[in-house]
Amino acid sequence: MARNLFDKAERSAGQVVKSVMWPLALVTAADMVFTKALPGHHTNDFKPVYTAVAAFLRGEAVYTANLSSVDPHYLYPPGGTLLLTPIGLLDEPTGRTVFLFLNLFAAIAAVHLLLRMFGHSWRSPMAPVAYFALFLSEALVNTLTFGNVNGLFFLAEVVFLMLLLRRRNISAGLVLGVTIAIKPILVPLLLLPAVRRQWSTILIAAAMPLLTTAIAWPLAADPGRYFVHNLPYSLQVRDYYNSSISGFGAYYGLPPTAVLLTRGLLAVLVAISLWLLWRYYRNQELFFVTTASGVLLTAEYSLSSLGQQYYSMFLFPFLLTVVLANSVLRNWVAWLAVFGFTSYETWLLFRWPAFGRNLEYSRATFSWVLLLIVVFCVLGDRYLTARREHRLTHGIDPIRSAPDFPVPDVERAGAPDFHR
Repeated sequence: MARNLFDKAERSAGQVVKSVMWPLALVTAADMVFTKALPGHHTNDFKPVYTAVAAFLRGEAVYTANLSSVDPHYLYPPGGTLLLTPIGLLDEPTGRTVFLFLNLFAAIAAVHLLLRMFGHSWRSPMAPVAYFALFLSEALVNTLTFGNVNGLFFLAEVVFLMLLLRRRNISAGLVLGVTIAIKPILVPLLLLPAVRRQWSTILIAAAMPLLTTAIAWPLAADPGRYFVHNLPYSLQVRDYYNSSISGFGAYYGLPPTAVLLTRGLLAVLVAISLWLLWRYYRNQELFFVTTASGVLLTAEYSLSSLGQQYYSMFLFPFLLTVVLANSVLRNWVAWLAVFGFTSYETWLLFRWPAFGRNLEYSRATFSWVLLLIVVFCVLGDRYLTARREHRLTHGIDPIRSAPDFPVPDVERAGAPDFHR
């Protein structure tokens, strides 16, 4: 009787959430598309891509940009140029609009698949909450406003994770390999098939950039110039539009030794977190794959030469682990960090311009670092508690923890032993 009352109350609460959140999600989406994305922005990531692809199709030189300016540059390799050639078949305004909606629909599809991965259909109260967060996020707003490819890459990331969990190794490698051939933003995810011994995934993913470059080489006018002109620039630390620790240090003129020590210390925390995840959670496959992917990508944004706030779109699979009982994100500090790198609102304060500017320019850096510290502290505390209570052989999950919430309403996609 009590159980029936609880189920009825949960269903009623779910109906209330859906009644509130679906209108908010849809209106937010319309506002984002029509007032921000379609009008565009002075930062235009699409224009250099279109210009390069159009030059490639005409048999002209592609890598001719003056890299000393702060304007967006075309930095994709010859193989990536080949894969992007359909864009050049349209005129630029039409191409930008089509590209915008492709990225929008890809992001929507990615969230749908992500919800299914965690056992939630579009009827679940999780669905409007997830879409509201997506449409409100800086990551999607700026991806569409700037005309970037991140929406398509977000879909590719989710499909890769689903295929990896289902051990569709070759398909997973193809999907990840295509993204690497264009830009290597998801390269750290190769560690997941490595620790799961899905070697064919790694081989296929590594072969795709080589194959596309080999095909594009005789078709391009200046493919070799990419490796001597654009690639070295891509590996440099720039002091603008760069939220990595190195970029933060370059912008504020911090001593290189301090930046290196900070990166080294954070790398140690990340390594410990990944070891604890592999050691104690690798059999809980959904939790392990999605949490480890979030740690790897957040570490990339923080520790590499370039980290931009809208890369945070690729952390959505990690953020959705909050519904799992053993999530490391069920604490307020984690969501303070999440707000810092997902919020579209700016902190350029009118009364305190210097303080507001520093806060705005550094919030993504500090938020990524804080999230990694939270993961380390949560896992470390679980480990120390389990060792103190002599139960390490049974794992490090807390003895008493809240259950999965909300309860899945469909079968979780992927491997059958998600919560073994």
